[in-house]
Amino acid sequence: MLTQEELELYQRQLIIKGWGRESQEKIKNTHVFIAGAGGLASPAALYCAVAGFGKITICDFDSISLSNLNRQILHNHDRIGMQKADSAYATLTHVNPYIQVEIKNTKITSRNAHTLLEHAHIILDCLDNFETRHILNKACVQLRKPLIHAGVEGFSGQLTVVVPHHTPCLSCFLPKKSIKKPIPVVGVTPGVMGTLQAMEAIKLTTGLGTVTTGKLLIFDGLTMRFSSITLEKNSSCKVCK
Repeated sequence: MLTQEELELYQRQLIIKGWGRESQEKIKNTHVFIAGAGGLASPAALYCAVAGFGKITICDFDSISLSNLNRQILHNHDRIGMQKADSAYATLTHVNPYIQVEIKNTKITSRNAHTLLEHAHIILDCLDNFETRHILNKACVQLRKPLIHAGVEGFSGQLTVVVPHHTPCLSCFLPKKSIKKPIPVVGVTPGVMGTLQAMEAIKLTTGLGTVTTGKLLIFDGLTMRFSSITLEKNSSCKVCK
């Protein structure tokens, strides 16, 4: 049940055609799990929070360093050295005191992935490495949880929504190789892609609009163009076969 304060907070989205109290109640009753608390997670978590998702879990084992702050807007200079998940909790509960924020100061592994994800409704892949992404993808497929993936490099980004057993999973097209060196990125790029992840979470929950399934949305910030390619299931994929 939405309180009077929540009705006032969400008033501008409540008056969107097709939204209303019903969609807002759906959002309030949805638990979003965000893997990572960095560049992608920052805008994704902030916009999920102000949209009113009733519970947001932030999972990250890392601490804040100065080099994070060109893109990780959940954090600030005063929190350097602080655990990213703890910093995310402080920021999100400040921007929306009407939601529940849960933190997991841990690394996602094949051993704990199921336990971490089992109670969430929607999973956001805001990670920065292939190895953990594939662990997350496999767990989502096995648990039948929708996964909103985004990745960035430089001025470019990509996004797709995986609906297990209905769309290609990440293992169908994403390389399994690890990148050892830091990925170059301008802060605006994860800002764009993380915001789009929050948009997809809203559409998945409310049923409004068309979700980016079965295709990879590609953003080129240098030319300010969006394009997309069709994704096909890999018949030899060992995860979603």
